[in-house]
Amino acid sequence: MRLVHRQNGTQSTLASDVETADSFLSQARGLMFRGSVPDDYALVFRFDDADRHSLHMVFVPFDIDALWLVGDEVTKKKRLSAWTGIGFGMADTIIELPAGAADDVEPGDLVELSQ
Repeated sequence: MRLVHRQNGTQSTLASDVETADSFLSQARGLMFRGSVPDDYALVFRFDDADRHSLHMVFVPFDIDALWLVGDEVTKKKRLSAWTGIGFGMADTIIELPAGAADDVEPGDLVELSQ
């Protein structure tokens, strides 16, 4: 599975190593206690409904890019700093990527999982 970014008729791969946090424990843990993640990695959190969801960087020792999506549309993008970063946004899906991986992504763009 890979994570694809679509913008103005062009398509690019954001990540080819995609993990889904699909249990309460995996969502609570997120990227905590990991030393790093590969450049082509994404962690995807899916929720039942679009609502205000938050992320924190406690025990995450590296910066990340976070995307909040409703459907496939990006509603917010934020760089979260190691240890102290926090972000809130409206989403039914949140995606965590290595810092810099979402530099070309903007709110309104489409991001989707593809086989």
